[in-house]
Amino acid sequence: MTENLLSFALATLALAFSPGPDNIYVLTQSLVNGVKSGLATTAGLVTGCIAHTTFLAFGLSAIITTSPTLFYGIKVLGALYLLYLAYVVFKNDATIAVPVTSEGKTNRTPTKTNVQLFKQGVIMNLVNPKVMIFFLAFFPAFLWNETEDTVSQFYILGIVFMAVSFLVFGLIAVLAGSISSYILKHKSVGIVLKWLQIVVFLGIAIFILIP
Repeated sequence: MTENLLSFALATLALAFSPGPDNIYVLTQSLVNGVKSGLATTAGLVTGCIAHTTFLAFGLSAIITTSPTLFYGIKVLGALYLLYLAYVVFKNDATIAVPVTSEGKTNRTPTKTNVQLFKQGVIMNLVNPKVMIFFLAFFPAFLWNETEDTVSQFYILGIVFMAVSFLVFGLIAVLAGSISSYILKHKSVGIVLKWLQIVVFLGIAIFILIP
């Protein structure tokens, strides 16, 4: 159990630091509206994961109970999806977009309340089908005992995922100014994060496919 949770936490940590729509959005909100806005957005995004974890826990647990073979088939499809994500990241540009004006200053847009940003973060997470697909591909590989209570195992993984994501996204929100300045000065950081994401996707996919 401990080994699985540690591996899961490290994989989540790497993914959370890799540039994607969620952490870039947190970075943008922090730059535009301040650290509290970034933290409110982070809280919303993480809260949305509760619903995805619940759907995953009860849906997959039923499948595991009735057909281990079907469950393994789902894991194989999950591995193929992760390989596809690695390919997409490989084909995409490694540039990380930071909102700045031509004078090099942060753009200013009309501010939103923290409650509005929290709600927006929740909605962004819930209505994005890619999140559920990613959870379906990512979580099953780290179950430590498929013959015991898998619902609680999925919830434990969900809590770890949400905790790590909140810590990383919260750090991004707090350090948004420094991060954006560093990205603008060091263009190679995008390449490093791009390959980190590819390695994580490939590693998890291989881990899933190994009997």
